[in-house]
Order: sequence, then C-alpha cells, then structure tokens
Amino acid sequence: MIEFNMPSLGADMEAGTLREWLVKPGDKVKRGDIIAIVETQKGLIDIEVFDEGVVNQLLIREDEKVPVGTVMALIANGEKGTGKTLQRLGKETETGKPVEEWQPVIAPHLVKASPLAKRIAAEKNIDLQTVKGTGEGGAITKEDVEKAAAQKAVMNEIKPPATESIRMAVAAAMSKSNREIPHYYLQQKIDMRKALAWLVEANKLRGVKQRLLPVVLLIKAVAKALTAVPELNGYWENGFRHKDEINIGFAISLRSGGVMIPAIHNADKKTLDELMTALNYIIPRARAMKLKSSELSTSTITITSLGEANAELVYGVIYPPQVALVGFGSIIEQPWAEQGMLDVRPVITATLAADHRATDGATGSRLLMYINNYLQKPELL
Repeated sequence: MIEFNMPSLGADMEAGTLREWLVKPGDKVKRGDIIAIVETQKGLIDIEVFDEGVVNQLLIREDEKVPVGTVMALIANGEKGTGKTLQRLGKETETGKPVEEWQPVIAPHLVKASPLAKRIAAEKNIDLQTVKGTGEGGAITKEDVEKAAAQKAVMNEIKPPATESIRMAVAAAMSKSNREIPHYYLQQKIDMRKALAWLVEANKLRGVKQRLLPVVLLIKAVAKALTAVPELNGYWENGFRHKDEINIGFAISLRSGGVMIPAIHNADKKTLDELMTALNYIIPRARAMKLKSSELSTSTITITSLGEANAELVYGVIYPPQVALVGFGSIIEQPWAEQGMLDVRPVITATLAADHRATDGATGSRLLMYINNYLQKPELL
C-alpha cells in the first residue's frame, strides 16, 4: 500500500488545506495525475500523484488543514489492495482481502447532528466535522451550525489577500535562509556582445511568436555550467545531497506583488526553443497561481533575473533546501577594457549566493567561469 502525503511545496510551508479531492476510492491513477487541490500561502496548487495504482482510502476531509507529511490517502499498488495500511493515527491493520473480494473504502467520519443542522450546514458549506455540538450527547444543533457559519464569515473577511500571503511566505523562507545558511557571495561581469549578436541572427529564422529572449541563454548557460560544477546542484539535508536532474527554479514576479518560483525540469537537456516554450507555459500560470505541486517543489537551484529593470546587479538569498542561487542584473552598456583597448559593451553582472556548508569560493568561482564561457560561445548552447 502506498501512502500519499501532504507535500512540501517550499521551505516556508508547514501545512496545507485540502480544498478538493479530484478522485474517489476505486479510481485508477497513474504518475502525473492531478488528484487533489491544496491551498497554501501561495494559492491553490494542483497536487500530482507519483505512483500508479488504485485509490484505496481518502483519509483527509475537504477543508481540513494538516501538517506537511500527513498521510492524506492510501493507494493500492496495482489493483490488489492487499498488505498493510497505515492508518491516520499510525495504527497498523491488515487489509488481507484477495483481489476478487477487495472493495475500496473511505475512512468513516460519523457526525451526530439534527436534520435541520445538517440542512443548514449543507446550505452554508459548513463541514460538520469541524463543528462542536452543544446538544444532548454532543449532538450538533442549528445554533451550533449558525455560530460556525458566522465565525467562517469573519475569518474570510480578515484573511490576508493573496499578494500579502505570498509576501509572507517568501519572507518566512528568506528569514529561515538567513538564519540557517552561511551564505557567501561572488559576482562577475559578463560581456554579452557575442551572445546578443548570435541571438539576433537566430531570431531571423523564427517567427515573431517563436523568437528567443536573452533570458533563455542565461538559463541554458547556468544549466550547462552545473553539469561541470555539480556541487552546486542539489539540497542540504543533514549534508549535501547531489541531484542528477538539473531543475532550474525561475523567479517570476507577480503583477500584484510577490514572487513564485516554478521549476523548469531538465533544463540542461532542453534546447533553447524548448526553454522558451517552457517559460511561455509557466509564466502566465504562475501569475494566475495555477501551478502544479511538482513545479514548486523540485527546483535544484534558483535563477533570478531582473530583465530590463535597469538595475546593475541583484544579490539573492538561497531558497532552502537548495545550496545556490544565481542572479542576473539588467544588460547595461558599460566601458569594457580588453587587450589594452577600451570599448563600450553590453554587460550583464552575474552574482552567486552559495551555501558555505556545501561549497567554498573556489567552487562558486568555477560556476561563474563556466557561465561566462558558455555565453561567449552561444552557438554551443
């Protein structure tokens, strides 16, 4: 039996509220299926399943808030539904049913309430499991439901707007990062003349909607540099844990304020056109707060780019449990000295924030060197 747990969608997340089950007991699921919608400080998130089987039990009620890691459902591996199931309170019980006799079940939640209380609860969308009964024997009365509805209305009125919630979530993650991670910082100026000239020629072969932006060169350069400096691709979890997949978390500013950081998976293996397509896919969904759980929880390093903000550089804060963040300022024309000659070049300043527990300045310098080298040979990207 496979446990489906409340996922962690960032270092700042401690709990999530289940808003809707999209499956029921007996449904077949496969890897990548969206089976639930969970609300966090970052909004409503589609939750994927990463196993194949049949839904056996749903252990969490809709509108219930539970800590990260809580067992939300049980999925039978295949269709047998046999073996041991881990119940909500950690008690083990044998299911022991052969496949021909197995029937999917949902965890029982019995409520003692008057018919009128049940009707009012249904009308006002109140979960009776959350209401304390004051009637005889603990039964829920009409007054109990109306009191719960009034409390819910007050909470909805004082609930912080989405933008404020996101800012609070980011602030919590950054505070944790500053407290726990010994940062070191490096920066390097990079001549973008060759990269931009190559981009102009490459875009001549593309339609307007297919044209590449400079940011895809930056993403690919970082991804390829990480193949040469893998010490900065992974997580710090009681020691450094290297990740083979290079999943670039790309910081996206929201129009209403705040930041979302979805992942571009296997960025080193994607072509520049595929990276552009990925950006065009995730940016509008991030701004609409309609991202998938796998896009928020699998980044192995983060990139933040100021684009055309005209700020020369940005110093980032590592997003735990990652160990590095690469920042790019705006491309600005600056004096450039080379071989005794002075010129004016389009220059971008790359910065690196890295975890001193995992690496040191020599390792970080190598990453910036490789990023620079690839941007001087954009045809290799």
